[in-house]
Amino acid sequence: MFVGVDIGSRSIKAAAWQDDALVDYRIEESGFEPHEQARVMVTPYQAINIVATGYGRHLAKEHFADQIITEIKAHGMGVHALLPSVTTVVDVGGQDSKVISLDTRGKVANFQINSMCTVFAESEVISMKNRGIPREQIARAVHSSVADRIIAMLNRLGVGESVAFSGGVAKNSCVVQMVRDRLGNIPLTVPENPIVIGALGAAIAASRLGEA
Repeated sequence: MFVGVDIGSRSIKAAAWQDDALVDYRIEESGFEPHEQARVMVTPYQAINIVATGYGRHLAKEHFADQIITEIKAHGMGVHALLPSVTTVVDVGGQDSKVISLDTRGKVANFQINSMCTVFAESEVISMKNRGIPREQIARAVHSSVADRIIAMLNRLGVGESVAFSGGVAKNSCVVQMVRDRLGNIPLTVPENPIVIGALGAAIAASRLGEA
């Protein structure tokens, strides 16, 4: 069994890969010591190899992981394994957003990254609240801002023929629909369990350690 772990700013995802299939996954909050939480999560799998990704990947490498890969590569590999025809990946998590272009083999061809400034977003929400704007309009404005940012990144990179949405925000149906509306005729797919895509990609990378 091969294991990937994605240590994010808000949550830790672990995925187990065996016989070219995702056989198990786990999700926990990052907590105060995310690398220790991650180690506890992956220990029961008795993995042959462990590959870590996410912002905490270097700590994982220091304490238990065999190798690390970037989030960009991890999400590219994870999406390609589930949706091999997809040409572009959108990954939006708690800390930043990424748009990744894939070639026909699922390799990363290009990418765009944008940080998600929660402090600025919070100040904007507070400002709108103080101006008496109804909460429904505030929520819609925040969602629309995220969707607009994603589309701007896609336009800079080049949308491609099809798009997959991974990461925790892909579970937000409102943001997904806003992005889908803005894409028009370009199909947007949300894979099953989008939050574990990075960990899945890392697990696939673990299965390939030692290959030429």
